Amino acid sequence: MTRIDATFAKLKKEGKKAFVAYVMAGDPDYETSLEVVKGLPGAGVDIIELGLPFTDPMADGPTIQLAGQRALEAGMTLQRTLDLATEFRKTDDTTPIVLMGYYNPIYNRGVDTFLIDAKAAGIDGLIVVDLPPEEDDELCVPAQKAGLNFIRLATPTTDDKRLPKVLSNTSGFVYYVSITGITGAAAAEAAEVAPEVARIKSQTDLPIVVGFGIRTPETSREIASVADGAVVGSAIVAKLGEGERPEAVLEFVRGLAEGAHSA
Repeated sequence: MTRIDATFAKLKKEGKKAFVAYVMAGDPDYETSLEVVKGLPGAGVDIIELGLPFTDPMADGPTIQLAGQRALEAGMTLQRTLDLATEFRKTDDTTPIVLMGYYNPIYNRGVDTFLIDAKAAGIDGLIVVDLPPEEDDELCVPAQKAGLNFIRLATPTTDDKRLPKVLSNTSGFVYYVSITGITGAAAAEAAEVAPEVARIKSQTDLPIVVGFGIRTPETSREIASVADGAVVGSAIVAKLGEGERPEAVLEFVRGLAEGAHSA
C-alpha cells in the first residue's frame, strides 16, 4: 500500500474528502518553495502535487507557466526538485507527494535512473500529462513496478469508448479535469462534474479527485461533495506569483482545505 492508498483509506474511515494542493517546485525560489511545501500538511493538505518546472508546459495556463519560468530562472532542475522532496521527507514521512509534469526531463535523465531517484526522494506518484496510455511501456509500467502510483487524467472529452483505456494501469487515484482547456481557465461547476464523476466511478474503484477551476473554499466544498476530493493549483500558485509571504499563502490554503473537508 502506497502513501496515497493509505491516505485515501484513512480519509474514507474518517468520512472525509481529500484536499490536494499543487505548487510549483522552486517557485519563486528553492527556500521559499520548501517553506511552503513543508507547511502544506499543517494547513490541511492531504496530498501534495509538486510541479516539475519545464520550458514548454502545454497543458498549463499563464499562472503556472509563469511559476515554472520563475522556478527555472531561480535555478530549479529535476535534481533540485527531488532534493526538495528529500528535505520534506526529513520531517514528514506520511503525506503523499505526487510529482506532476512532463516527460522530457524524465526522459533526459533516463527512466530507470529517475525512478530509483524519485523513490529514494520519497515521491509516491506521478502525473505525466504528455504520455497517453498508448505509451504505458515508456514510463507508466516501469513506475508501477518501482512502487510508484501512476495517476491519469480524465477529461470532459474522455468518452465511454476511451475511458477504459485511460483507466488501464492507473493507480492511486483518477484526476478528473473539470473543464476543457488549460489550467486556471474557467470555473468548475459541481452540477456538471457530478454526472461525469459517477460515470467514471461506474468503471473503477479508484478515488476520483477533481481539479481545474477551483479557487474558493465554497467551490472546493461543492466539488468535493460530488467527488472523493478537490485539487487546487493555479489559485495557490497565483498567491506566490503576487509575492505573498508563505504564511499568507498557507492561510489561504487552509481555507480551501477546510472547504473540501467540510463536504
